[in-house]
Amino acid sequence: MAQRRFLVTAALPYSNGRLHVGHIAGAYLPADTYVRYLRATGADVRFICGSDDNGVAALKTAREQGRDVADLTRHYNRCQQADFAGLWINFDIYGGTHQPDYVAVHERFSQDFFLKIHEKGLFTKRTDKQLYDLEAQQFLPDRFVRGRCPHCGSDKAFGDQCEGCGRALDQISLLDPVSMMTSSKPVLRDTVHWYLRLDRLQARLAAWLTEKKNGRTGGACWRPVVINQSLGRIESEGLPERAMTRDLTWGVPLPLDDPDAKGKSLYVWFDAPIGYVSFTAALCRRRGEALEDYERWWKDPECRVVHFIGEDNIVFHAITWPAMLLATHDSESIQGERHEYQLPHNVVANSFMNIKFPGKDEEKISKSRGNAVWIEDYLRTFDPDPLRYYLTVAAPEQARTAFDVDDFIARNNGELLNAFGNFFNRTLTFAHRYFEGKVPAPGERAAEDREQLQRCGDAVRMAGEALEACRFKAALAEVMSLARAGNGYFDATKPFQTRKSDMEACGRAINVCLQTARTLTTIIAPFLPCTAEKCAKMLRPDGDYRAWAAATSELRAEHPLGEPEILVKKLEAKELFAD
Repeated sequence: MAQRRFLVTAALPYSNGRLHVGHIAGAYLPADTYVRYLRATGADVRFICGSDDNGVAALKTAREQGRDVADLTRHYNRCQQADFAGLWINFDIYGGTHQPDYVAVHERFSQDFFLKIHEKGLFTKRTDKQLYDLEAQQFLPDRFVRGRCPHCGSDKAFGDQCEGCGRALDQISLLDPVSMMTSSKPVLRDTVHWYLRLDRLQARLAAWLTEKKNGRTGGACWRPVVINQSLGRIESEGLPERAMTRDLTWGVPLPLDDPDAKGKSLYVWFDAPIGYVSFTAALCRRRGEALEDYERWWKDPECRVVHFIGEDNIVFHAITWPAMLLATHDSESIQGERHEYQLPHNVVANSFMNIKFPGKDEEKISKSRGNAVWIEDYLRTFDPDPLRYYLTVAAPEQARTAFDVDDFIARNNGELLNAFGNFFNRTLTFAHRYFEGKVPAPGERAAEDREQLQRCGDAVRMAGEALEACRFKAALAEVMSLARAGNGYFDATKPFQTRKSDMEACGRAINVCLQTARTLTTIIAPFLPCTAEKCAKMLRPDGDYRAWAAATSELRAEHPLGEPEILVKKLEAKELFAD
């Protein structure tokens, strides 16, 4: 059987701020869990991410902070890398669309994309009205304009979206617009942009998404929210032309020999997903391969491309990005020939995660208001795995959820510590105290012993099936169910009693508990890699403890065990989130 290959990406975060728990729950933790599982099954995987440096977000923050935009993006790119590393989220490459080591390759790929689509006649050059700041002497990007929403009247409306009602906006529809650069009233002026003809790609996109909806996806399980937003938009509204250029110089220069192209860059949402490709190429070169070897991951139908995103990125990853890929195809097929870009095998999206502090109502996480649990702050004191655990069990896979501080503490202490940590502690401590730190003989196993070992095999199978389908909450539930079953088996067989009357029965029970712990070590590893490493240190299994196929391989009799250690610490809310 041929080795499976996957190219897994996580959404590129803007390099204009710190990361919080909502970011991690949305895209990065599930992507890391998936990659760890795939590698445990023997798949060949490349895990790609990096910062989104171009466009308005970085410019706006740099202006507010009085900093050079290149310095700002460099700073936050490094901060993000540190946060991910602290949570054991391990990308094969963490690039940056305007970082010194990546900008040249990224611009080359982005401009090549644009030119190929342009050559196929899928861009329309058009003159439109846009707000212009007379004092700053420049056209205003959407996020540099603020006014009142024409739909709800909120004064929290920007040139692209109203934060009051959530409606998407066109900047020229704003009431009483104000430039956020100079606080002056902008005027309307003509400007030229290039629009991607999404309407000409609509039929193929709809056919592709319909296949996903009907389950003809080669094994991928697309979440309803992705299908509903993407296919639903096509069926209800159709796809209009979309401008893919901006009046900016901070970005990828528009690669056209046209007087109207002067001073323009590619729209950040055109070049950002191309970062997945350019970073893949950069990784190939870093590993001593040719830059062109990226095609093995992007243009080979045998490689599955899987994107992990938040709900706000669904339209771009399930419509605009696939449309860009289709627009480069020489053929009219959906998936393309071997030499053409392959469309995503799966687009895995989580909903937003809100926040709830003790004594307060649930509210939306907001960087501007500072009501968030920042990863940098959390990691100064605490281990990564309690957070990884909670962000999985409380993940917004099907609907929005909240990071509830009280619930976080309760689940760590009541589930992770009492069920998983307690099972390992009592089993390993018992083996060291009464069996000289070695695995006792299995003896003649009874029905209850065989049933417990069968639970181990069932947990491996069911957790694996859930992970294949990107149902991470369900997969982790199977792991924790096995830990609880281990505790139940320990209580039922009563080795603490039989050690006084029947050491053979006692040894048989501890043997089964240790085999259960061995299985748990493997199937917890994609979720809690730091904890799994400690488990493996205590059990010392042969081979790679992360290998999924070996999850039920039994520890032999007389196998020497490592010293017991505390797996999970009890947490207090006042220690974590003191004012």
